[in-house]
Amino acid sequence: MADCMQEWPEPVVRVQALAESGLAAIPRCYVKPPRDRPAADDASSGISIPVVDLGGDEGDLTEAVAAACRDWGFFQVVNHGVRPELMRAAREAWRGFFYLPLPAKQQYANSPRTYEGYGSRLGVEKGAILDWGDYYFLHLSPGAAKSPAKYWPANPGICKEVSEEYGGEVIGLCERLMRLLSVSLGLDETRFQEAFGGAECGACLRANYYPRCPQPDLTLGLSAHSDPGVLTVLLADDHVRGLQVRRRDGHWVTVQPLPDALIVNVGDQIQILSNSMYKSVEHRVIVNAEKERVSLALFYNPRGDIPVAPAPELVTTERLSLYPPMTFDEYRVYVRKNGPKGKAQLEVLKGQSITENNQ
Repeated sequence: MADCMQEWPEPVVRVQALAESGLAAIPRCYVKPPRDRPAADDASSGISIPVVDLGGDEGDLTEAVAAACRDWGFFQVVNHGVRPELMRAAREAWRGFFYLPLPAKQQYANSPRTYEGYGSRLGVEKGAILDWGDYYFLHLSPGAAKSPAKYWPANPGICKEVSEEYGGEVIGLCERLMRLLSVSLGLDETRFQEAFGGAECGACLRANYYPRCPQPDLTLGLSAHSDPGVLTVLLADDHVRGLQVRRRDGHWVTVQPLPDALIVNVGDQIQILSNSMYKSVEHRVIVNAEKERVSLALFYNPRGDIPVAPAPELVTTERLSLYPPMTFDEYRVYVRKNGPKGKAQLEVLKGQSITENNQ
């Protein structure tokens, strides 16, 4: 990997430490350009992402998930099979980590080589405008890729056990959603799972901590982006809204999490494999002047060395292949280097494919 991916380009400042210092104005490196700042009229009122009850009839579920993916790319799931008490335990364990004194957390400071550990920035662009948030990133599966013991925090003591247990149940949910998505496109129920690596699919966990911010109208907890992987399953904060989803008309919708629900979104790899029949969607995180926010995102990803391209069954003379093959290892180098940049990488890929189709 390039030298620029070995270390952060500037000294890393913990956003939580800034917030707790009592500053009245945020540093300039967190101030977004006016076009990227959250506006009072951004959050469309009375509009919400779909809710899918996974306890229903399988045939109805297939259509419900398909409609949610077609129309939004985002949806909440209830009766999803992940135990509510486990969800709460996992979120509170990570809240406990972020409440530790800074020196106790610093021993797990991460680097852009793997991102594993305690972090406060995404991307290695020098002089980049940063996001108002800290995080902790880990690989959960497959076994060969799982983060070694040195990356797991010793405190809280329950953190590793509860994260692995929670991750296992959410991975099972992702596998079920893969079957529903495959069937919804007229494919064999195992088609998507096999295309992404079968039992060797990857799963990563990112615990997010968004501190209180004295000027929430000037910054973001996480800049607008689509997720690079297959699916993302978010366990949001019960009490503080922050996730916003971009509608097709460009307006932003603030998601109101339902009690014990999980929020699912389609990633770039689904858009590629489905030949854009299902699309990943830009989303971002706003911050709050009064309250912190803690969330857990599980990223379900392809095996890193498998080229992903539109499924041949979904390519026709009327609908040409929109994306050239690319492995997920290659794809996420771009993301890790540049940080959250809308859907820039997908557009680059699509442009390459259009050029090839026209030759």
